Amino acid sequence: MSTETHMQMIQTVVARLASQSMTIKGWSVTVTSAILGFGATAARPLVALIAVYVIVAFAVLDAYYLALERAYRELYRQAGTGEVELWALAVARPTPRGVLTAFRSPVIVVLYGASLLVAASVIAFLALR
Repeated sequence: MSTETHMQMIQTVVARLASQSMTIKGWSVTVTSAILGFGATAARPLVALIAVYVIVAFAVLDAYYLALERAYRELYRQAGTGEVELWALAVARPTPRGVLTAFRSPVIVVLYGASLLVAASVIAFLALR
C-alpha cells in the first residue's frame, strides 16, 4: 500500500467525523427548537429549561467529535511526513483537556452559545410572564 492510499484512508475517516459533527449540529437545532416551542406553547419554563441540558449534551458530543477529528488530522500530517507506519489508523482517545480545547472552536462557541442565549431568553420570557 502506498502512502497516498494510507492518507486517503485517513481522509475518509476525517470526512466521516465531519459528517457526523454536522448531523449532531442539525439534531441539536431541531431538538432544541422542538423543546423550546413546546415549552413556550405550554407556558412552562421548566420544560424550556430541559433545552439547556440538551444543548450542553450536544455541545459536549460535538466537541468530542471535533477533538477526535483533530487527532486524525494530526495522524494525516504524520502519514504525509512518514512519521507513522503504513496501515496505522489508531489514534489516542481525546482527553478531557482536548475536548475542552475543542469547546473554544468558533463553530462550537457560536452555534451552542447562540442556542443557549435563545433558550435563556425563552426561559426568562416564560418566567416573567
